Amino acid sequence: MPLFGSHLSIAGGYYKAADKAASLGMDTVQIFTKNNNQWQGKPLSDEDVKLFREAVERAGLRRPCAHNSYLINLASPDDTLWQKSLEALVVELQRAEVMGLDGVVMHPGSFVTSSEEEGLARIAKAIDLVHKQTKGFKCQLWLETTAGQGSNLGHRFEHIGTLLSTIRNPERVGVCVDSCHIFAAGYPLQTPDEYAATMAEFDRQIGVDRIRAWHLNDSKKPLGSRVDRHEHIGEGFLGMEPFRHIVNDPRFAEIPMYLETEKGERDGEELDAINLRTLKGLIGDAPKSLRKATKKKT
Repeated sequence: MPLFGSHLSIAGGYYKAADKAASLGMDTVQIFTKNNNQWQGKPLSDEDVKLFREAVERAGLRRPCAHNSYLINLASPDDTLWQKSLEALVVELQRAEVMGLDGVVMHPGSFVTSSEEEGLARIAKAIDLVHKQTKGFKCQLWLETTAGQGSNLGHRFEHIGTLLSTIRNPERVGVCVDSCHIFAAGYPLQTPDEYAATMAEFDRQIGVDRIRAWHLNDSKKPLGSRVDRHEHIGEGFLGMEPFRHIVNDPRFAEIPMYLETEKGERDGEELDAINLRTLKGLIGDAPKSLRKATKKKT
């Protein structure tokens, strides 16, 4: 069974995110290690780290991760922003390593006024430099698939495949697949055959064994829209079936799957709890056609 979790707030202390995950019956958690819309972050104190690690252990959470700042753009053609992004990612990885996190999820970047080729080359160069400054770290960088808004890279599987074949230490890099993003980017997931074909293409371009995490989000926008708008599980254009395929795929039995859906309550119940219950209700309910299609096409 996959490890289910959510992206949870660190307001009031990092440990509160782990405690919240435990109260919701989750197996893992994703956090920001600092304010995601600011370049600088308050230094981590020994107490911050101690309380968080204790809370993770107490809750029995496995494979917690972080998401990096949205300001970082390793594909930027602007040298000043590129350097600032590189330095910020080093700090993100350092913070995650100290906190005992498995990975730092990162959007590849946006090429803005350059080209896809130039943008991908900038990203690979930056990651190599980040790795050089973080030798010996256990925490990995996890490249996230994107919806492809604007000049964002990562919406085609071959973008990530190119990066992994260019980076000097690809063993230090994994992939986080976002269900909403790949659907918005044009990869169908609804029927067993569509799901199997999309994952077969992923395997050809990247390698399914590179997947370290999933972001489970439905989509407010249709297939191929290239618009990133998350919706609650089963309530968007994806519907329920893609999630049934994902959570029952034996290749992802030990892979963390994080919700990034809207927080709040519905009829007095937390939305994360509702989405989590929906996902768990799909376990063991995969059609035989899914197993056959997956076996046939990957």
